[in-house]
Amino acid sequence: MKFGIYYPYWEREWSGDCRKYIGKVASLGFDILEIAAQHVNAYTRAEIADIRHCAEDNGIILTAGLGPSQDRYLSSPDAAVRRAGHAFFEEVLTNLGELGITTLGGGLYSYWPVDFSKPVDRSGDRARALEGITGIADFAGDCGVTLCLEALNRFENHVINTAEEGVAFVQEVNKPNVKLMLDTFHMNIEEDSFGGAIRLAGDSLGHFHTGECNRRPPGRGRIPWSEIGDALNAIGYDGAVVMEPFVKPGGGVGRDIKVWRDLSNGADEAAMDQAVKESLAFSRYVLDRG
Repeated sequence: MKFGIYYPYWEREWSGDCRKYIGKVASLGFDILEIAAQHVNAYTRAEIADIRHCAEDNGIILTAGLGPSQDRYLSSPDAAVRRAGHAFFEEVLTNLGELGITTLGGGLYSYWPVDFSKPVDRSGDRARALEGITGIADFAGDCGVTLCLEALNRFENHVINTAEEGVAFVQEVNKPNVKLMLDTFHMNIEEDSFGGAIRLAGDSLGHFHTGECNRRPPGRGRIPWSEIGDALNAIGYDGAVVMEPFVKPGGGVGRDIKVWRDLSNGADEAAMDQAVKESLAFSRYVLDRG
């Protein structure tokens, strides 16, 4: 397994400059830095080259996460929004290919977070999501990118909430570069069994996010990490394990993730670095039995 972290742990805005964190995560012992894909289309060619070279020079693998916006997503009932979503994905995927990124995860099949004050058409949204993901999969493959569809909890989405639903969706798409993504935070809400969900995912599992039930770093809460490690090793998972802690309120990140109190207990950057360094050591020990 390769272990990583999503850089908004340190940021209050999704658009933070990921370059400042490549050297940091390398020095902390991580293999991977996950970046926010919704902003890569704003990068210049020079910035893309700089990010890629910086990662290569530091021995860091880049992965990407994406929550499409409501005005450009693949399963909208509005055909114009679907077309905008398809064009947006093509541009993102092209840029990810130039960055050397081979994994894009998140609620790619919908928009995020869903506005549940509006009527929900679950069956229609799922059917359009299937069409949209199937329609973009080959383009993603040509860019060298695997699409990892995240099972999200019921408060953030309604199309794929569980591993079982995710596996069924991936099987219907039936593309080699379309996989399932699981996240322990969402699993804690939706799954009857962590180990059972991971075993059910099996070969469909393409990306894995970790975090405690309150979104602190792994090892600082009550998620059953040994059970998760047993299951990941039972299915022979050797992909990315990316922690996604969110502990600071404020900004777009705090608003979207609903962080209303300081879960870091007032930690400064050095203390936050130390917290995830310890969490990384814990994660390697309890999850990677290879």
